[in-house]
Amino acid sequence: MSHEVLVLNSDYEPLNVCNLRRAVVLLYLGKADVLHTHDDEAEAHLLTGEGDALPSAPSVLRLRYHVKRPLPDLKLSRRSIFARDNNTCQYCGVQTRDLTIDHIVPKRAGGGMQWDNLVACCRRCNMRKGDKMLHNSGMKLSRPPKRPRYVPYISLTKYINGTKNEVWRDYLPVFHDVGGADNYAATA
Repeated sequence: MSHEVLVLNSDYEPLNVCNLRRAVVLLYLGKADVLHTHDDEAEAHLLTGEGDALPSAPSVLRLRYHVKRPLPDLKLSRRSIFARDNNTCQYCGVQTRDLTIDHIVPKRAGGGMQWDNLVACCRRCNMRKGDKMLHNSGMKLSRPPKRPRYVPYISLTKYINGTKNEVWRDYLPVFHDVGGADNYAATA
């Protein structure tokens, strides 16, 4: 029971991503309905108790009741910067999990911790740029960084990973200023 399940509000708005165990509990308690299942045979025929069985593992659930939530605040963090930049170095374009955060305007020159001053950067480019201003380093950004306009109820990282799931795409809104959404828009 390892894969993730997209949970939708009663109005089909993406609300959360939970693990399979939590999804089965929601189904067992009658709080949700299955909209899509995984085609994975390894997770087929999950027991829900009392001898009842699900034909296969759920992939998308819809809650039977509406959950009111305040719009979440998009926090500036390493994880959200990497998600916004789609785990891609903004200087050389290499896509890797071994990234650092680079200040476009270095801290010593007054550059702060803002969305438009931080980018994902591979270690090689970060060492090359060092503590120099961008125009002095001879390097160029692939695109100017900015704060994403869309703030999903699910975390930004899970939203971007979710855009890679073909079934979930029908339920996730498309926003072109978020890293993974560019890939999603190209494949949709």
